[in-house]
Amino acid sequence: MILTLAIAALALPLHAAERGPVTGLPLPRYVSLKASEGNVRRGPSLSHRIDWVYNRRGVPLQVTAEYGHWRRVRDRDGAGGWMHYTLLSGVRMVLVQEDMLALRRLPTPDATILARTEAGVIARLGKCKPDWCRISADGYKGWVPKTALWGVDPDEIRE
Repeated sequence: MILTLAIAALALPLHAAERGPVTGLPLPRYVSLKASEGNVRRGPSLSHRIDWVYNRRGVPLQVTAEYGHWRRVRDRDGAGGWMHYTLLSGVRMVLVQEDMLALRRLPTPDATILARTEAGVIARLGKCKPDWCRISADGYKGWVPKTALWGVDPDEIRE
């Protein structure tokens, strides 16, 4: 009996994925800015000071905490603060981090190049394999190396 429990304990992950106390969704997780403008506050209420304003619809953000109607987010640069949940969307977007990134027909380094995109472009995230993700931006779609994107975890698989 004790041996069975010890084996079962070893089979468990070292830590279970943390869940948000409000939504029950995983923390951290990625979201995007739904509005064309969103205030980032020092704390989770309207009475807290606005530290800055995001002004790019679709910018990917990572939710790191929840408190009532507020979500603590951080961006690619690690800057963070609290935003009201109505400003955020579950639509997955990514930020291209590599200039002149090739969008390929297939998820292989030698596949035909369909288009190229500049660093800083916000793209919609599609399927992700272990090393590649399919993105779409400005009417173009293609596969890119996952390492060239911010807004997707290295081990994330999407169907």
